[in-house]
Amino acid sequence: MKTFLTAAIVLGLGLPSAARAEGVKIGIINSMTGPEAPIGESLTNGIKLAQDDLAKKNIKVELIWEDDTGKPQVAMSAIEKLATRDNVAGVVGPYTSASANAVAKQAQRYKVPLLVPVAAKEDITRQGYEWVFRLNAPANVYAQVLLDAVTQLGKPKTMALIYENTDFGTSTANTAKEYADKKGIKVVADESYSKGSPDYRSTLTKVKALSPDLVFMVSYVADAILLMRQAREMGLKPQAFLGGGAGFTTAQFASEKDISNQVLTSTQWTDDVPWPGAKDFATRYKAKFNKEPPYHAACAYAAMMIMAEVASKQGGDREKVRSALASGSWNGIMGDVKFESYEGYANQNRHPMLVQQIQDGKYVTVFPDKFAGGKKASYPFPGWK
Repeated sequence: MKTFLTAAIVLGLGLPSAARAEGVKIGIINSMTGPEAPIGESLTNGIKLAQDDLAKKNIKVELIWEDDTGKPQVAMSAIEKLATRDNVAGVVGPYTSASANAVAKQAQRYKVPLLVPVAAKEDITRQGYEWVFRLNAPANVYAQVLLDAVTQLGKPKTMALIYENTDFGTSTANTAKEYADKKGIKVVADESYSKGSPDYRSTLTKVKALSPDLVFMVSYVADAILLMRQAREMGLKPQAFLGGGAGFTTAQFASEKDISNQVLTSTQWTDDVPWPGAKDFATRYKAKFNKEPPYHAACAYAAMMIMAEVASKQGGDREKVRSALASGSWNGIMGDVKFESYEGYANQNRHPMLVQQIQDGKYVTVFPDKFAGGKKASYPFPGWK
């Protein structure tokens, strides 16, 4: 098994001389501007830390950055440019599920390896594409790990869903409904919304009238904050607020202590799990960027390190890069990584997700027990101060 650690990745052995001298081109598609830029910045930061570590090992990789502004059509144009004009060896990204799903088709068309770091829509790796790989767990795991956690903590019987009507939101909500049924939890409200809405009071009024035991939300940062502010304003008090990753896992959300305290959220990564280099990555990230690293940064870092290792060793040959991604395995800050075919997925990493709870403005890993290190979740939600 290959190993990539935060500051010690064995790269550059046996590289073709041309690749060693000039480096290989790798494309990055990310939401650097637009409404998803706050999380896009975390991906950018993770990739920058990877650049630092590659430079320490004298691995020459030329990164070509493309801003998709969170829009699928822009992302599609970006990968066409990267694949044809720039002739990159591989692409890391995009961030959003809508963009990644659109880009996946183009990656298959142009035969360029695509490594998706965080986009969760299940279909991305369920279309039989041999040129598309995904590091993070897909949407169904977001819901499963949260519902497993709360049914261990209590006996919730009903759940309300509030989610944005994007690929990520609807995919996560659909899997939440399916898994809730298996857990004996009745979905009493199914409310989608257009992201960026100025007011959610009417939706929250409907939900409050039903008195659900759980309120499961899927939102990016701005909507997550506004939903919780208005939930507090209206006195909504379930047994637990559940956040399906994304905006609920950011430092910006956690810093809103009056509304974020004791929210439970699923996440791909935390800095207190026993995965090689996770703690060191968090320490360096905070030192460099003066903020806590969300899972988006860790996923992007790991994806960049893997793509750089493979592309460099294969001298930038796309077919060889694709083959090496399909057959390789790694271990580092995201734990074990291996791209497999299972349950309808192709080239999908079986990544275990975690549950965090915001306690006094800080994320604490509380589930599964083997990753929690004895830390416990507070349950049920005590109400608003």
